Amino acid sequence: MIRNPETRQLIIEKTAEIFNKQGYAGTHLSDLTKATGLTKGSIYGNFENKQEVAVAVFRYNYERLRNEIRASLQKHAHPIDKLAALIDYYLHNFELLFENGGCPLINTGADADDTNQELKKEVTESILQWKNALIRLIGYGIGKGEIKPVNAEALAFRIIATIQGSVFLAKTLGDIQGLNENLKTLKKEILDLKL
Repeated sequence: MIRNPETRQLIIEKTAEIFNKQGYAGTHLSDLTKATGLTKGSIYGNFENKQEVAVAVFRYNYERLRNEIRASLQKHAHPIDKLAALIDYYLHNFELLFENGGCPLINTGADADDTNQELKKEVTESILQWKNALIRLIGYGIGKGEIKPVNAEALAFRIIATIQGSVFLAKTLGDIQGLNENLKTLKKEILDLKL
């Protein structure tokens, strides 16, 4: 099988928004050929099947989101400020997120939940990585005496659930007021943990 890294990357980048908006089942080979300008043979010369494209695209979409969030967090030195910056990222970038079809974790997770175990596994691993990174950050802040003693795992889960739930509802209902209120409340609660 011919596997040209540049062509693979082009396919991933050109189809990222399509998969994020239409999901795995809703994305057809004709969508891929139209978006990339490539033939079916070119696509399947670089990917074994649509499943392999979908997994690569999810990883790309998630990594792009994660890198943007990391860049926001790296501007801050203290754990509590990093947690606040995470909330600020979603408060200030939800429009861009929505333009690209929404959050890849929500979209792919809902799309793959009962129908595509490989994609579901990718989403599950990504959420667990995020949760574990938050647990480490919160634990580090507690250990340095910068964050009040809390259950780091429970707080990490709550942060993710509040962000993801708020994004999902705002996107689904077409109303960002709830997202703003939930995230501002969460940010205040996080800042109240500062010692």
